[in-house]
Amino acid sequence: MGKKLIVVVDMQNDFIDGVLGSAQAVKIVENCRKKIVKARENGDIVIFTRDTHGQDYMESEEGKNLPVPHCIKGSAGWEISGALSDLTEGAAIIDKITFGSNKLGEMAADICRESNIEAIELFGLCTDICVISNALMVKAFCPNIPIFVDAACSAGVTPESHDIALSAMESCQIHITGKGEEPWR
Repeated sequence: MGKKLIVVVDMQNDFIDGVLGSAQAVKIVENCRKKIVKARENGDIVIFTRDTHGQDYMESEEGKNLPVPHCIKGSAGWEISGALSDLTEGAAIIDKITFGSNKLGEMAADICRESNIEAIELFGLCTDICVISNALMVKAFCPNIPIFVDAACSAGVTPESHDIALSAMESCQIHITGKGEEPWR
């Protein structure tokens, strides 16, 4: 089997146990670690995204709709979880200022052309905001590569919004794995 491109979405402290954290997010960290370790062992390419805001966050459109400062560049909450940070070595890290990343889409398309990628898999936080946004972005840039999202390595703002996002992605021909295996169920 050819290589996969693995995209680890926003596994940052503020989304795990920080200002926007949840019990569901805490419970997926170990699953994410195991998946990244296995991907590295398989020779897959791993990319991390990192939600990145500035001190002007509250003046942004997102800040007006979600008035909780988070992932402020350079803060402890902006950092990738300490449980995963050792796995970022050698991986690309994309700082993104909004939910979806054009840069991720472009990078995924380039990697797929250059590296015989057979599939792309995304997981992380939050299923219903940044995972779905980036899965659809990657689908737009790589329409003929199978795209997967691992539900057992993702968590939404709520379990209900997680399920809704998984269903929406399935409607867009994104394959969902690990459904029903989420550690909080």
